[in-house]
Amino acid sequence: MKAEITDEQGYLVIHFAGDVDLNTNPHSREIILDCLGQGRNTVLDLSAVTYLDSSGVASFVEGYKYAKNNNLDFGLMNINDVVRRVLNMARLDKVFPIYDSLS
Repeated sequence: MKAEITDEQGYLVIHFAGDVDLNTNPHSREIILDCLGQGRNTVLDLSAVTYLDSSGVASFVEGYKYAKNNNLDFGLMNINDVVRRVLNMARLDKVFPIYDSLS
């Protein structure tokens, strides 16, 4: 998994690429919580994610809960079919704000 963070329109955007799974989850979780820990609204760009498992989803949920408890915005952006299937199966497509873009 690769991750790049950009600052766009008042949000930190974490661009994940590759697999977000049990092996990479500690790193993805750390990145998400670090961004939110700065008190910044955060969006995950998932357009380049090739595989997502339940541990990856768990880090997204943890970020969502942290954001909600700290009055921050948190959402997902540019989700592809791989990610959409996982979110739909877990019914999390109804929980996370999902954006096509920030504009």
